[in-house]
Amino acid sequence: MKAKADTPFVPLNIAVLTVSDTRTLDTDTSGQMFVDRLTEAGHGLAARVLLKDDLYKIRAQVATWIADEQVQVVLITGGTGFTGRDSTPEAVACLLDKQVEGFGELFRHISVADIGTSTVQSRALAGLANGTLVCCLPGSTNAVRTGWDGILAEQLDARHRPCNFVTHLKQAEPCATRG
Repeated sequence: MKAKADTPFVPLNIAVLTVSDTRTLDTDTSGQMFVDRLTEAGHGLAARVLLKDDLYKIRAQVATWIADEQVQVVLITGGTGFTGRDSTPEAVACLLDKQVEGFGELFRHISVADIGTSTVQSRALAGLANGTLVCCLPGSTNAVRTGWDGILAEQLDARHRPCNFVTHLKQAEPCATRG
């Protein structure tokens, strides 16, 4: 990572949503990995929710966070596959003001080393809405690790150069974990 020495770290308020018909908060290793990674990086956990794969419930939760002046980033794991119940991209895409096409492209590029051509089935996506970055990743713990370590750790760090997402996000007061 290229970092600008005189730029301070800016802790962000990040909400984590797990979309799963089978997991509970106790068995949600992917959501927990997001929580661990973001807190280890110095960001704050604004909220954490687990929902069944229901397009309208997903959309409602994400819309609530987009409207919340304190939530700057929404990280979603799960519901991005091709089964009949996978609806995260459809739930989220219509809420975005601008899509970040390069996010899904880069995620698939990085993933090819781990999963080969199966990466073409990833419907990872990201975009900005009301000054909130929304990122949708597959539900596996490995996908969360790939997305965080390969993209998000740098793009959510104000010190990363030549650019990062921090300057595009709404301003918010650092939050304590709201659960």
